Formats: sequence, C-alpha cells, structure tokens
Amino acid sequence: MANRWGLRGQSTLTLLMACLLALIPALFIGWQALDDVRRHFATRYAEQYTLLHMQRILAPVSRELALSRRFADSVVTREWLAAPDDADKRERFFREAEGFRRQFNGDAYFVIHHASGDYYYNDATSPTSRLPRYRLSAEDPEDAWYFSTMESSASYNINVNVDAKLELAKVWLNVKVMEDGRPLGLAGGGLDLSRFLDDFLRDDTAGLTPMIVDARGAIQAHPDRDRVALSSGAREQLDGDTPKLQAMVDDPTQRERLEEAMLESRRRPGEVHTLEASIEGEPRLLTVGYIPELQWLLVSSLDLKTAPILEGRWFWPLVGALTLILAILMAGAAYGIDRLILGPLRRLQHSARAIADGDYGGHLPTERGDEIGELSRAFAHMARQVERHTQELEDKVRRRTRDLEATNAEMAAARRQIDASLEYASIIQRAILPSRQLEAHLEDHHAVLWRPRDQVGGDFYVFRATEAGYLMGVVDCAGHGVPGSLMTMLARAIIDHAILKVGPDDPAAILNETDRQNRATLNKDTLPASIATNMDMGLVWVAHGADRLTFAGAKMSLYATDGDALEVHPGGKRALGQKRRMTYENQDMPLRRGWTYALCSDGFLDQAGGEQGFGFGNRRFEAMLRRHARASLPAQIAAFEAELDAYRGDYPQRDDITLLCFRSEATLEAGQPAPAPSTDQETSWTS
Repeated sequence: MANRWGLRGQSTLTLLMACLLALIPALFIGWQALDDVRRHFATRYAEQYTLLHMQRILAPVSRELALSRRFADSVVTREWLAAPDDADKRERFFREAEGFRRQFNGDAYFVIHHASGDYYYNDATSPTSRLPRYRLSAEDPEDAWYFSTMESSASYNINVNVDAKLELAKVWLNVKVMEDGRPLGLAGGGLDLSRFLDDFLRDDTAGLTPMIVDARGAIQAHPDRDRVALSSGAREQLDGDTPKLQAMVDDPTQRERLEEAMLESRRRPGEVHTLEASIEGEPRLLTVGYIPELQWLLVSSLDLKTAPILEGRWFWPLVGALTLILAILMAGAAYGIDRLILGPLRRLQHSARAIADGDYGGHLPTERGDEIGELSRAFAHMARQVERHTQELEDKVRRRTRDLEATNAEMAAARRQIDASLEYASIIQRAILPSRQLEAHLEDHHAVLWRPRDQVGGDFYVFRATEAGYLMGVVDCAGHGVPGSLMTMLARAIIDHAILKVGPDDPAAILNETDRQNRATLNKDTLPASIATNMDMGLVWVAHGADRLTFAGAKMSLYATDGDALEVHPGGKRALGQKRRMTYENQDMPLRRGWTYALCSDGFLDQAGGEQGFGFGNRRFEAMLRRHARASLPAQIAAFEAELDAYRGDYPQRDDITLLCFRSEATLEAGQPAPAPSTDQETSWTS
C-alpha cells in the first residue's frame, strides 16, 4: 500500500513539475502576446494620429492655396503684370489685392513682376503700400528660389523659407502668373512658420514627433525649426546639405523601406503606411501618409518606450492576478487528472505494451465497469481487427502498386507522344508564317506579336510582296489549339486561291472571294452546329511610292496613331463565313509618314486580367498604342507584350493573340520598287 501511494505521489509530482515547466513558455508566449498587443495599439494610435493631422493640415493650407491660385489667376492681376505702368490697372490691382489679403489666414500677400523683378509684399502693417519692397536679381543667392520656381514645370509650389530681406519666416504658397504661355510673374500668400508649427506639429504627446516632407524627403516642417530644409520647395535639385528624412535613418535597408513607403503613400493617397526604423540611433515606429492636394507627406515618429500606449497602474496587477489564477487551476487539474485518469491508464499501459510489440494474443484489464474498462475491451477488439486488416491491406497495396506502375508508364508514353506531335505541328505552323519575307522587304518598319494560346493556334499573319506593292494582314480563325491550327491551313489555301483569282491590290475583293470559297468548301448544312468555321480578317494594300493605303476588314479594325492622334478604321461588322452574309468594301486613306499602323486579333482585347478579371478592352488597348507610338516598332511590340503580361497577372491566356504593326517608311522612304518576287512569293501569301 505504501509503495502504491509512493508511485502515485511520484506521478502527481511529475505532472505538477511538468505543468510548472510548461508555465515558463506560457509566460513567455503571454509576454510576447502582450507586447504584440502593445505594438498593435501603438500602430493604430500612430495611424489615427497621422490621419487626423493630415486633415488638420490639409484644410487650412488647401484654403490658402486655393486663394493664392485665385489671386494669381485673377484677370486684374494678369492685366496689371502685363502692363505695370498703367496707373488705372495698377490701382485696380491693389484694391482687389487688399480684399484677398483680408481673406488670407496669413493676413498678407505678395506679387512679383517677372520682367522687372520688383517684389511687392503687403500685410496688416502696410496694407495700402504701392511700392516694391525690393528687386529680385538672378545674381543674388537669396533670390534663387524665385528663378527655380519660374523654370520648373509645375504651376505652383509650397516653399518653407526665410525671406532675409523681409525678415519673415513663412510657409509660402507660390503660384505662377502666365499669359498665353508667357510668364508674367509670381503671386500668392503665406502662413507664419512659427504659428504653423505651433498649430500642427508642436505636440505635447510624449514620444511622438510629427514632420512634413516633400516627395524627395526634404523636411518642410518639423517641431525643431533648425531641421527645416528652407527654400527646398522651390528647387528641383537638392544639394547634399539639405535636411532630408532619409538622412535621419541609420540603416540602409530601413532607408530603402522608408523610400518604398513614401512612394506607396503617393500612389495610394488616403492610406497610411507603417514601418519600424532606427532614427538617429533610436528605434521608432514611423507612419507615412500623403496629402496629394499639397504634394506633402506627413510622417509621424513614435517612440514605443515613451508613448503612453497602455496604463501601467492597472496592467501589471492584472498580469499578476491572471498568473496566480493560472497556477491554481493547473495544480487542481494535475491532482484530478492523476487520480481519475493517469493511475488507471498506467495499469492499462502495461497490458497494451505487449500488443504494441506485436503480440496480439495478450490480455487487457477488461474487468472494470467504468470508462477505462470500456476502453480496454474496445482496444482488445481493435487489436484483433488491426491484425486481420493489416494483412489484407498489405496484399491490396502490393496488387494496386503494380497496377498503378503499369498505368503510369502507359500515360507517360502517351503524353510524350502527344507532346512530340504538338511540337511538330508547331514547327509546321511557324513555317507558313512570313516572318523572313517581312524582314527582307520591310526590315525594321514592321513588328509582329504572335502568341498562340497553346503550342499551335488559329491565328496567323500574311504578307505578299509584288512589283506593284505589298499586301499584309492578320487572320483569326475560329477555335484554337489543334482544331484552330488545322483551320489556318485550310484558310491559307482558300486565301491563296482568292489572291490568284482577284489580285493582291484589292483587299475587299479578296475578302469577298475568300468568304465565297469558305462557304463552298465548308458547307454548314453538312457540319455539326457546334463547329465554327468563321474567320476575322484584316488586309492592307500599300503600293510602292504611294502616299495612301487601302484597307478592308471582316470584324477587324485598322488602328493608326502618331502618339497624339488615334484613328480607328473599323472593318465589316460580320466575320467571314457567318450565317448572314455581307459585301466587304475597301477603305482608302492617307499613308502618313511616322505613323504606326496596327492590325490585331481579338485575343489581345479579350484577355482577362486586372483585379476583377475583366478583358483588356479597346480603351486600354488604344491608350497603349498612343503611349508607345513614337518608339521603334520592335520596342513597341516588347512594350505591348510587357503591358499585356502585367495586366494578365495569374490569369491564363484566353485565346490566340496576333498583333501586326508597320510604318509608312517601309514604302515612302524606300522610293524604289521591291525586288522581283520569287516563284514562291507569287504563289503563296506566307511563303
């Protein structure tokens, strides 16, 4: 009896020690959780602080900027700056400027006459002065901010600067005054720098430092006035001594993350981005938000050690109470588990160990009437079932393994055969494409993007060179993959026959003849309804030395752009082979030097992508053509392919894609007929 109680006490003590040992990592995990909670609240606090101050700064500065722009755009201001010697215009300007001065929060305005460099400044101390305070000079470094502003492409800037001649430190809002593209001067208002810092940046919150920087990181406002990059808002280039936020970050990796956060904030105004960084040797939590109307970034630096995120007067007593309750619960659980479960399970363990060694004939303590007894009886029955099923399962596994190995070998052989067939078909299909002929005749005045959805597809492009000119086009047959590729072979034969019959210089006649032969060859009355035999096609004829081209299309458009203008010449509304017939007609149009002309199958326009999985679309396609129109044609095709892949993302390619681009220099600048075509060129579009 004593030995039994000794063993039970030893087990209980062992369990209690295990619970205490488990308490150590539990406390560590709890501490980590509390630290995560503290960081979570700190992050939310900093983000909300940044959002609030962005709105506090935006409202007054936006109002001051809007007034400055109205002041600069006023007809009275422009008329006087255009004729400063006109007494009536001068008097009218200063009367209106006085009204603006009373509306400015800074109670002051300034205006600069560009031609003379005269600087006028009036505030509450001199509201009616008509004389310039001083004259700007390009030789004076103190006036460099003005000339930098006038040379920049921006119509306005917000510049934090100390005007040494006026002895004023302000947040200046500089707005250009222009007349028909000619600079007349600069006008605007200003907020007192000290008051601005007191109102928006100097905060009594411990451990929190807000600051304003521009897109380059130059500090425009800081609670410490000595850290402000004065006059940086008016300069496009910053020198090495300009105070920048990036220079305050010690680690280069953290500096890169900060610049990424600044860039991402500018891309997504209204969102606040958070990161941890070491500022001048001290760990800080940085939040970055962008104010697009002011082109400013508001950055808040939070010291987690100093900021009052969680109250310590209730936090630590709560932690102690929870720890005590946890220890009591663990001790009670250890006692109950040992008395009710561990003791009986130890007895069951000795009997079950024999079964674990493979002895299924052993006996378990099944005489108990409680749950442990039920478990013992169930375990004995399970042991017998396991023994029988194990043998049966091993036999089935051996048989099925042999069957799977044979099936996998057959599937692998079939897959290799299919892949080889597709690769051979792709080589055949590529052989009919006129890439070498296009290169020989048009050189770098053409470019092609041909991307079948599978290894082979239903799209192909054509080219025919004769002594009179060039015929080129894009054909999109119904279907893709192997069926589509077979349709291209048939389509090529039909088109070859059509060109021999009507000639290469009449695209519309070729379309009509191709449509007739397609219907005669593929009679829809003898084909299943599920098989589509229609084709989209666009053809262009360009005569040597001509300044015009002839286009005809079947459900395919011709695009033309010089980067500024974009022309879309739609073809016929129905594809070749559709149930309802139509007669296709030629479109004669100018062949402009330097313009890019493009024919495209609908696989490009219908490609799914973006966040919602919508098609690429005509508007995005036309904007892309205009954006890259001035680049070389190979560069254009590379850019088009890159934009398509970026838009597609993880979506699969939906259809075959063909895009043919060409320029007029291929015919206009050559000034000579093309070389005499070979016999193959006379008899085939693509050979």
